Amino acid sequence: MRKKRSDRNHVLYQLTIGEQTYIGLTVAIGQAYLRSVKVRVQKHLSRAKKEQKDWAICEALRGDDSIQYEVLEVVRGRKAAHSRERQLIAEYQPSLNTF
Repeated sequence: MRKKRSDRNHVLYQLTIGEQTYIGLTVAIGQAYLRSVKVRVQKHLSRAKKEQKDWAICEALRGDDSIQYEVLEVVRGRKAAHSRERQLIAEYQPSLNTF
């Protein structure tokens, strides 16, 4: 069995839905960072429409079609990326991130 890679690039992104924001993390698809985020946004949209989750981001996605997204940072390594995501959430305090 192959050992899981821990040195992959991860993309930290921000979604803006109306006046609300969300900070998330996804694995980079090669060097196509913005495309990686676009694929992740499509997954968010699909889940919001197919599943009746009462999560803030799902409710926002069901209620507003004006979604903007941007790459904030690219971080190498899973642990470092998750740590940086927590830092950005603490710094920006996005309204759609819930814990």
